[in-house]
Amino acid sequence: MPAADVSCRVAWSDDASAIAAVQVRAWRTSYAGLLPADLLDAMDLTEVADGWRQALAAPGDARRRVLVALERSTVTGFALTGPSADPDLDPVADGELSDLTVDPEHRRDGHGSRLMQAGVDTLVADRFTRATTWVNAADDATRALLSSAGWAADGAHRELDLRGDGEVRVKQVRLHAAIG
Repeated sequence: MPAADVSCRVAWSDDASAIAAVQVRAWRTSYAGLLPADLLDAMDLTEVADGWRQALAAPGDARRRVLVALERSTVTGFALTGPSADPDLDPVADGELSDLTVDPEHRRDGHGSRLMQAGVDTLVADRFTRATTWVNAADDATRALLSSAGWAADGAHRELDLRGDGEVRVKQVRLHAAIG
């Protein structure tokens, strides 16, 4: 039986709408129960796609990349890489996998593992020696995926205030892996 045609590559501007569609579906599935329904329902696909189009056109740093996972020509997930923005880390040595999102319809097909490895490979190519990522404290599936690949908690944690009014808070832990 032939294997599926799957791959990862750097995203193109033309991928913006597909990335946005994956993000909206994934957030509405992954964050249901964690974030208020009105916040998830308010995600406008056109606005999200416009944001991706701008980010892909002008990344701001040559080491900032968006990677996409593909099954044939369908975008099934995305990951972001670049220098760490954490004030306690060195943006020259410490790279960040700042997002790892797989379409809910394509989970458990290996896309997350491929994206994670492509992200690490990209960080290594950009000469980072350590990779970090923030994971929602309650996201056991993502934490298990990363842990199985050698990532571990480094003791850092944070709480995001998504609306800025203290109503919607998300707790996260930072994971790291030596890559250089």
